[in-house]
Amino acid sequence: MGLKQNLHKFKEQNKDKKWLPAFSAIHTFLYTPNETTHSGGHVRGADDLKRTMNMVVLALVPCLIFGMFNTGFQHYAAIGESVDFLSMDAFLVGLTKVLPLVIVSYVVGLGVEFIFAIIKGHEVEEGYLVTGMLVPLIVPVDIPLWMLAVAVIFGVVIGKEVFGGTGMNILNPALTIRAFLFFAYPTWMSGDKVWVHGADPRVQNLVEGATPDAISGETIMGALAQGKEMAYTVSDMFFGFIPGSVGETSTLLILLAGLFLIFTKIGSWRIMLSSVVGALVMGLIFNGVVSAGWITETSKFYSLMSTEFWHHLLIGGFAFGVVFMATDPVTASQTTKGKWIYGFLIGFISIMIRVFNPAYPEGVMLAILLMNVFAPTIDHYVVQGNVKRRLKRLKAKTA
Repeated sequence: MGLKQNLHKFKEQNKDKKWLPAFSAIHTFLYTPNETTHSGGHVRGADDLKRTMNMVVLALVPCLIFGMFNTGFQHYAAIGESVDFLSMDAFLVGLTKVLPLVIVSYVVGLGVEFIFAIIKGHEVEEGYLVTGMLVPLIVPVDIPLWMLAVAVIFGVVIGKEVFGGTGMNILNPALTIRAFLFFAYPTWMSGDKVWVHGADPRVQNLVEGATPDAISGETIMGALAQGKEMAYTVSDMFFGFIPGSVGETSTLLILLAGLFLIFTKIGSWRIMLSSVVGALVMGLIFNGVVSAGWITETSKFYSLMSTEFWHHLLIGGFAFGVVFMATDPVTASQTTKGKWIYGFLIGFISIMIRVFNPAYPEGVMLAILLMNVFAPTIDHYVVQGNVKRRLKRLKAKTA
């Protein structure tokens, strides 16, 4: 009898044990369940929830690796030292800062999942496989690990478990964690000193000879919100050689990940496309307002309003949020027409918040969370509209 059969036998012999869900989670991660259906007709498919989650994690890996290189590259650029982007020096700095974020995210998040599974007596759910990878990619690199741990506990318990676990939550768990961090510890989540390792004077890890006054971690969004000129080229923004959250800077890699998710039928292309359209429409409206002379250069909104409408797709966390979080199948709209409406409003509202709230110029998080709440309402009215149209056609035929 092989190892797989022995493990299945061990699981069957201990099926009444409280700790079995924790064992099953590890077991089914390594092997397929040794269970078959006994009645009825069933469609056999190679995909399941765990496989789907693993595919999303696979799409995130290039963003993670690029983020490690970019973390080190931005650190050395901030302190005035020149290194190649793909150098080992840049990678090691990024690795030592990003890897602890990933470890804390998974250890704490999965720990909470295991505890709830044992208490409730159900199988460990796979939903946190993706959330655990998303969280380190959407936070500042120097955020204290204990803050991240507290936020993860809050996000998993309040954002997911209280609603019934994976598949029942109404808000995206990763964005719930980020929202908690933003409102609970705002000085660590905003400003021009938090996005580059070593730029924040609160973090005592500056290299010898560097002073906090000599370095800056300012992002494009932060600079524009303060009325400054854009200091990076379109090429820098597209490829990702800019400060920002660990995984959000490279639009190219995010675009490739989006195509991969569409090809594997995991991400909704309707939501992605409609979000882009919504953002472009809002950007064009703001450009039109500036062109019409309805707002002057003295206005605090002028810099972001006058930014080329398509540049909004390349800066901030818009692309990352649209590809990986707006398309969350649990919290997004489920109907075809609802997905178009849902995505368009996310893009439209994201740019609106970005321009009208200089204190928090990145609006995609709030836009997605807001539309998570309204997604069921959108689907309800889409379904009711379809029902009314069909009843109207039926009456016309019977008349």
